[in-house]
Amino acid sequence: MSKKIRLGAFLPGGGQHVAAWRHPDSKADGAVSIEYYTELAKTAERGLFDAYFLADGLAANFGGNVSVGVSDKGAGFEPVTLFSAISAATKNIGFIATASTTYEAPYQLARKFASLDHISHGRAGWNLVTSAGDATAKNFGLEHQLDHADRYEKANEFVDVVKKLWDSWEDDAIIADKASGQYFDPSKVHEPHHKGKHYSVAGALNVPRAPQGYPVIVQAGQSEPGKEIAARTAEVVFTAQQSFEDAKAFYSDLKGRLAKYGRNPDELKIMPGVSVFVAETEEEAKAKYQQLSDLILPEAGLALLAGLSGGEVDLSQYDLDGPFPELPKTQGIVSRQQMMVDIAKKHNFTIRQLYQWVAGARGHWTIIGTPTQVVDQLQYWFENGAADGFNVLPPVLPLSLNDFVDLVIPELQRRGLFRTEYEGKTLRENLGLARPENQYVKKEKQAKAA
Repeated sequence: MSKKIRLGAFLPGGGQHVAAWRHPDSKADGAVSIEYYTELAKTAERGLFDAYFLADGLAANFGGNVSVGVSDKGAGFEPVTLFSAISAATKNIGFIATASTTYEAPYQLARKFASLDHISHGRAGWNLVTSAGDATAKNFGLEHQLDHADRYEKANEFVDVVKKLWDSWEDDAIIADKASGQYFDPSKVHEPHHKGKHYSVAGALNVPRAPQGYPVIVQAGQSEPGKEIAARTAEVVFTAQQSFEDAKAFYSDLKGRLAKYGRNPDELKIMPGVSVFVAETEEEAKAKYQQLSDLILPEAGLALLAGLSGGEVDLSQYDLDGPFPELPKTQGIVSRQQMMVDIAKKHNFTIRQLYQWVAGARGHWTIIGTPTQVVDQLQYWFENGAADGFNVLPPVLPLSLNDFVDLVIPELQRRGLFRTEYEGKTLRENLGLARPENQYVKKEKQAKAA
């Protein structure tokens, strides 16, 4: 398969922009409408996107701010449940759901995602997160979140346990021989009997091996522990980069870490986030951007900045039009908080200017222009070592998704940068990722060859 741009569609019910729900063309109750989510999935599939991606949190993230909409996870569906329903209405697009290694059990998570992979016929992906914020911790019996390093230490063991569980049934373990009455071959079912520092899991999983072997493993952390777990385990990485230089440095750094884990660069797809305001003319595109900026209420902007630092920073005590303050280090979303500080320093932004800048895409790259201008920039990043593809964050839904599908996709296809039809039936096949061999089968082969 020739090298093509990979595209994810990050589609929360109301759109990505903090003021998206106030836009006259948005659906105010989109966060709790299965019909609406299904419509979005069908539009993304019409655009031949690789996957529909959803972030997720485990707390009502509004902090008393009544202006926070669905795009800030104030309310919405649990993504695996949602994707199980939507998958029945689609055929090709993958579904990448976020789930926490800190607040879920490995057995529970492995079972849930294996089930989604079966239900969707091989189109599931797991976005591995460690979950920041004291608000979330308090929903699970803790006073404070775990330290950043501790969360990632647990996450590394967690993903190993999940893989053991996904492999506990070999692909051909189920015989279902009605004549003999034998349903499965017990020699091909493996109990992990994992006993580690953080987890003790007997197994085996009570779901047969998934169609993809493993659902595609996705990760989005940019801290040192985040990059290390990505290099060891992830197959897709979503990243927030503001410039080509930063994106290229991140791409080179992360790809360069793979060799020590016995992996090659093609085993990991790096997909920076991008928010696109596109129209037939540059003036129309700029007007779309300005319309949304004018809808941002100050309390929503401050809540956005607080959320991006793990909910630990209160900026309401500062002058909105004064300089962005030095922030104390927290245990929250470390890499994203640092990005906020760096953006403010680079542009000499006030607090108000900073939240207007990041409101559309939470610190991800933003492009405003015509289809040609947009694709020129995407192509440059793709062809010059900064990206394998992009996670598209439409500012307003469904309007911005339709704009991207109707204006940007045809230009990508015209230049031979993007598919004109899906290459396979599973998410792995469409991403160009190999199906993992069962680890127990692999060990048996190695033992026989020794």
